[in-house]
Amino acid sequence: MHQANIFDILIIGSGSAGLSAALHLDPQTRVAILSKGELNAGSTSFAQGGISAVLDPMDSIQSHIQDTLNAGGGLCNESVVRYVVEHAKDQIQWLIDLGMPFTQDENQGYHLTREGGHSHRRVIHTADITGKALSQTLTAGVEQRDNIQVFANHIAIDLITGAKLGLHSNRVYGAYVLDLNSGQTRVIQAKAIIIATGGASKAYLYTSNPDVSTGDGIAMAWRAGCRVANMEFIQFHPTCLYHPHAKSFLISEAVRGEGGRLLLPDGSSFMDKVDPRGELAPRDIVARAIDHEMKRQGLDCVYLDISFKSRQFIQSHFPNIYERCLRFGFDLSRQPIPVVPAAHYTCGGIMTDINGLTDIDNLYAVGEATCTGLHGANRMASNSLLECLVFGAAAAKHINQYMDKTRDLPQLPEWDESRVTNSDEEIVVAHNWDELRRFMWDYVGIVRTNKRLQRAMRRINMLEREIHEYYSNFKISNDLLELRNLVTVSKLIVLSALARKESRGLHYTLDYPQLDNSMAPQNTVLKPPNFLPLEMPTSSKSPEAS
Repeated sequence: MHQANIFDILIIGSGSAGLSAALHLDPQTRVAILSKGELNAGSTSFAQGGISAVLDPMDSIQSHIQDTLNAGGGLCNESVVRYVVEHAKDQIQWLIDLGMPFTQDENQGYHLTREGGHSHRRVIHTADITGKALSQTLTAGVEQRDNIQVFANHIAIDLITGAKLGLHSNRVYGAYVLDLNSGQTRVIQAKAIIIATGGASKAYLYTSNPDVSTGDGIAMAWRAGCRVANMEFIQFHPTCLYHPHAKSFLISEAVRGEGGRLLLPDGSSFMDKVDPRGELAPRDIVARAIDHEMKRQGLDCVYLDISFKSRQFIQSHFPNIYERCLRFGFDLSRQPIPVVPAAHYTCGGIMTDINGLTDIDNLYAVGEATCTGLHGANRMASNSLLECLVFGAAAAKHINQYMDKTRDLPQLPEWDESRVTNSDEEIVVAHNWDELRRFMWDYVGIVRTNKRLQRAMRRINMLEREIHEYYSNFKISNDLLELRNLVTVSKLIVLSALARKESRGLHYTLDYPQLDNSMAPQNTVLKPPNFLPLEMPTSSKSPEAS
C-alpha cells in the first residue's frame, strides 16, 4: 500500500475538460491528474468536427444562442447557454495562444464549417482531426507545468467524503485509486476534486466512443450523494462507418455540412421528406430517420454520399476520414459509404452550477460528465468541446478565487482488501459486460417503449446484485470497476427514461410519441438515497441545471 498523496487539486480525467481546467489553475497549486490510459486518453482525441464559436462578422451571439436553444428541445438553461456562447471566442483565442493549429482558408483567416443545427458557419477546426490536435495542444501545455503531476494508467475507485468518514460535513476529501500498472491501490487526498471523466456511451453495443467512456465520474458522484439530471438523453451520432473492423470510426457531421447526402440502397434520398433542413437537421432527427428506414426496410445500413465533390476537395477537407475509409475499401470521392447510428454523447450527468460546483462541497464536475443546462434534450454539434473549455476555465477560476489552501485535511483510511481474494471467474465480468451493452442497445436505444425499458430494468437489477457480490468478495480490476460504473449509469438512464412521459429531443418513446405541452418543460432530476442539500456560499450562487 502506498502512502497517501496530498495535493491541492485532484482532476479525475484527462480529456479537454480536465486538461484545460489544469492549465487555468493557479501555477502555485499542486495538481494531480488521473488518467485511465496515457495523458491523452479519452474522447477528445476522437472528436473530428470542431469547436463552435461566433467568429464570422455575419454571425451573432444571439444566433448561436438561438440555434442551441432550438436544438435543446426546450430544456436548455438560457442563461447558461448565453454564458458559454459569450465565452467561446476567448477560449478559441486562448487555444491559438497555446499553439492550436486551426485550419486556415485561402484568405489566411480561419476556415469555418457548418454542422447540423447551426444557421451559420461557426465551427472552427483542424481539418477533420480537431480533437486530436486539441488533445496534443493541451497535453503539451500540461507537460510544461511543474506544478502538475500525472498519474497515467490509474482509475478512480470511489470518492472519499465526510459522510463516508462519519464526519459532520458534506465535503470531499480525496479518492481511492487503483494503479493499473501494479494492481495496488492508493489514497489521493485533495482540497478540491474536479470530475472530468466524460460520458457513458460504452453502455451501448455500438458507440463512437473509446473504451474508457464508462461513466465513471457520474457513477462515483451518484454514490457519493450528488444529483444527476437528464440521463435519458443519449445522443446517437447518425453516421458511423458500417464495417466489421471499423471500430468506433465516426464520419464527421461536417461531411453533411459540406453537402453530403444520406441515401437508401437504391440511391434515393429520404431526409428531405423528414425535415426541411434535410441532412443538416439536429442529430436526434437524423438518427431517428436512419433508424426508421433501417427497421422499415430491414437494412443493415444506409449510405452517405459526397462523391459529387472533387477528390481534391475531399482530401483537403477530410484527409483523415478519406484515408481511413480507403483502408476499409471505400473511396469517398467515387462512391457512397455505408453508415449506421451509434451511441455518441451523454447529454445528462452530474448536476452543477455555472462554476462546475456539485452538491458536495469542493467537488466540481466539468465536461460530458455533467448536466449544466447547456445541451437540454439534445446537444448541438460542436458545442461539446466548447463546453469542456468554458467550464474547465470556470471551475479553475472559482477554485483559484475561493479555495482555502491553508485548510488541513483529515487522515484518510487506507483501502481495505483484507477480506477479498483473487477471482477465479473473470468470465463473469466479461459475460455481464456483453449482456449489459446488448440489452441497452436493444431496449434503451434510439426508439424506446415502456415494455422495453422495464425489461432492461429487470436485467440491470439482476446484474447489479451479481456485480455487488463479485465486488464484495474479489480483488478489484479495471474491468470490474468499469462494469460496476456502467451498470449504475445504465440504471440512471433507464430510471430517467421511465420517468419522462413524453417524447422530447433524444428521448423518443412509442408509448408517448408527442411532446407534453400541458406544462413547462421539465428536467429529469434523480436524487440518490444519501443526498444532502448543500447550501452554496453566496459568492458561488449561479444558475443551476434545474
